[in-house]
Amino acid sequence: MDKMIPALTTHPGRLAAAAVFLVVLSLASPAAHAGTLVVNPALAGAADTNPGTASQPLLTIARAATLVQPGDVVLIHSGVYREKVVIQTSGTPAEPIRFEAAPGAQVVVTGADPLTGWRPEKEHAFSIPWVHKQFQGDGHNPGGVEQVFVNRQLYRKVATLNELTNGTFFVDLAGQRLHLWAERNPDDSQSGARVEGSLRSAVWTVAGAHIQTRGLTFRYAANRAQQGMAIFKGASGVVEDCVFEWSNSTGANFIAEGITVRRCTFQDNGQQGFSGSRANRLRLDGCTVQRNNNKEYPRGWEAGANKICQSRGVIYENSRFLNNHGTGIWFDISNQEVTIRNCLIADNEDAGIFYEISYGLHAHDNVIVGNGCRPSKGSWGANGGICLSSSPGCLIERNLILGNFQGFCFREQDRTTPRIDGTAGPEVAIWNHDEVVRHNLILNNSNAQVQGWFDIGTERHWPKALQTGKVSGGQAKDDLAAGYQAKKDGVPPGLALEDLKISFSGNIYAVGPGQAFFIWGTNWKRKQEYRDIDRLTRELGLEDAQSRVLPPVGLDRTQRDFRLPKGHPALAGEAYPRGSVPDCVLGVR
Repeated sequence: MDKMIPALTTHPGRLAAAAVFLVVLSLASPAAHAGTLVVNPALAGAADTNPGTASQPLLTIARAATLVQPGDVVLIHSGVYREKVVIQTSGTPAEPIRFEAAPGAQVVVTGADPLTGWRPEKEHAFSIPWVHKQFQGDGHNPGGVEQVFVNRQLYRKVATLNELTNGTFFVDLAGQRLHLWAERNPDDSQSGARVEGSLRSAVWTVAGAHIQTRGLTFRYAANRAQQGMAIFKGASGVVEDCVFEWSNSTGANFIAEGITVRRCTFQDNGQQGFSGSRANRLRLDGCTVQRNNNKEYPRGWEAGANKICQSRGVIYENSRFLNNHGTGIWFDISNQEVTIRNCLIADNEDAGIFYEISYGLHAHDNVIVGNGCRPSKGSWGANGGICLSSSPGCLIERNLILGNFQGFCFREQDRTTPRIDGTAGPEVAIWNHDEVVRHNLILNNSNAQVQGWFDIGTERHWPKALQTGKVSGGQAKDDLAAGYQAKKDGVPPGLALEDLKISFSGNIYAVGPGQAFFIWGTNWKRKQEYRDIDRLTRELGLEDAQSRVLPPVGLDRTQRDFRLPKGHPALAGEAYPRGSVPDCVLGVR
């Protein structure tokens, strides 16, 4: 069913009357506080003046959001809900408020409306009036926010009418018309939903605490960069079995503490699947984040699968991050105590995991394969399976890192980061130190298995015995992070690699023909390539007797069959994921 759900409006002069009406309704209709409110626009007689029972359901979800009390359930029946829902009321830990799809229902909350009344212009070109004044873009928002879908296929916006061709549309702001290329008039023998245009930005906002959202699909928002189609800013929320797709920008924002996200899909969004800021204890479990940044937002700023800032205690587990046009997992700016475990991170065009100017990542038991193979220009050191960028106190263990552009990377420049506790004062210096990389299986990564991209003027990443006393020269030709470097690094002077406490141990490597093993330094400053563990250990003090470099091992990336031969050293040395990883076959063959 596809029914236009009218937006609710409130005239200031009617606020008092509305308040009286709500009081009378709550007294006269026990169903308003009886625990369940039913939304079912397909049922004849559905209206927002109804009590919300199964026989007298509400017409809109937005109306239900104004009636809920702690412990209530809003049961939503099948329909395409063209409305903007804001949930202000809070539940409690013992009595959360639930908004959920009825059993078997297909519930879509959309930012788009049907577009009808097409006028022929010339062969294959049709137009309709377009009076909407939507955001037209800037350096971070390519192309503005308009979207047009024909039979759920996204059409591409072009800049001039002369560029109009199959699969495109043009917005004539001066003439107030929208032009579309179609084989025949879109109105001919078609339902009104065949062509849809995005008109609303945020379609679902949870402002109250202890709100649960279950089984809903959100799509087609006309949102600008960094703005979520769905916004979750109420603490201790739960989001389960939902789909966030085809927004112009970000599928969902998580900007409150204690939110749990289970079995959700974030896909085909214009900029990224989701983002988070000050989202302490965000937990992502069993989710899929795929094919995001389809509008090619600037990747060095914020684009790809997701980006989290200034958050503590975030956990990603049992989830998939696949085929995103940018980074698979990105934590940037003063995050702390983050855990990424038992995830599949595959075929993202930039880094699999990029952990930047943050603290205390624990990445373990993941399969990280095929990332960084279409990297952004200037993204050196950020196009490997796992990249730690000026982020101390991290533990990287028992990951399978296979077939990426690079396997594991350090990236370091002169950087500072805000104080995560929110106290006033200047940003603090941050650099790689107290890092442990152990018991990983790192193999067949095309450019190098490990590289330390230390683009700094000092020699702190070299042992004292190998320091020359000279300031390193040279700079990268292209650098996505050039504008983020600190004028003064704030790092204590006189440090050497021994002081940084960077530890590699018990890792198993497999190096194929033409692939490098271990590179220390950048391509434009002092650099040393190591071809064996003995010299690496002797000169840098990295790796140990448990570490080994082996010939390549045959693994089926197509079927994601990563089982190892019986007796393989990675199994004996526990350099292999524990537990299960989605879509992967692990163990012994």
